[in-house]
Amino acid sequence: MKFSQLDEKMRLYETSADQLVPPGFYIVARLDGRGFTKLTKETLYLEKPFDFRFREAMGAATEHLMQCGFNITYGYTQSDEISLLFHRDDASFNRMHRKLISVLAGEASAAFTHALGHMGAFDARLSVLPTEKVVADYFSWRAEDANRNALSAYCYWKLRERGLSLREASERIYKLSVGEKNELLFSLGINYNDLPAWQKRGMGFYWKMAQRKGFDPVRNAETQVLRRTLHREAELPIAGYREMIVNLITHAPGAEPEGRQLLLN
Repeated sequence: MKFSQLDEKMRLYETSADQLVPPGFYIVARLDGRGFTKLTKETLYLEKPFDFRFREAMGAATEHLMQCGFNITYGYTQSDEISLLFHRDDASFNRMHRKLISVLAGEASAAFTHALGHMGAFDARLSVLPTEKVVADYFSWRAEDANRNALSAYCYWKLRERGLSLREASERIYKLSVGEKNELLFSLGINYNDLPAWQKRGMGFYWKMAQRKGFDPVRNAETQVLRRTLHREAELPIAGYREMIVNLITHAPGAEPEGRQLLLN
């Protein structure tokens, strides 16, 4: 069999399960740390329930994913997960499901490992969403998940600090309502409302236009330019969060060429 014939035959097996995301739909990718429970509780010594060094590694991975070739409108991270909203017109890899999840997982794993100095791997999945409303629903869901997990984590670790075993602490908070967990923390000397916002709601990343010093070679003079810069928001709002997401979608610019700038004077 000629190589060209063999190549054509075998590629049919390789691509038989390929799916393409249709144009006009929003793509949201969610990446989760693989085996991070063991990584954060056994392999590394991390501050409980939240560790700043781990937060920074997750933030660095998110920032990398937003700058590695895709047109990402919004990035979000909480705990060991990252969510990315693609610009609706992004056509990377022809919107091929297999390529998107494999490249994203690889990029995230490499960036996180480099930032933390210890190997960490991610898996990835895609949600194909029809409207801005559903996109806002998605990110509201992940932010509320962060909030509930943070409340439970604080209760659990504060009980462990007071001598309860893993089983005792878990059983103590298992059937408690949100209000009862808040009361438990308050009895342990912690007002949940006073805790850092990034621990309770995660962090968001989006693009902004910002003034920077530049140089105009035609006039041989310094000037002010507008550059598209990546902004990190560690205090995401509770009220108005959905509106923030919709506004980012509505005003999301297309991908800009590398180094593009707008002269202001």
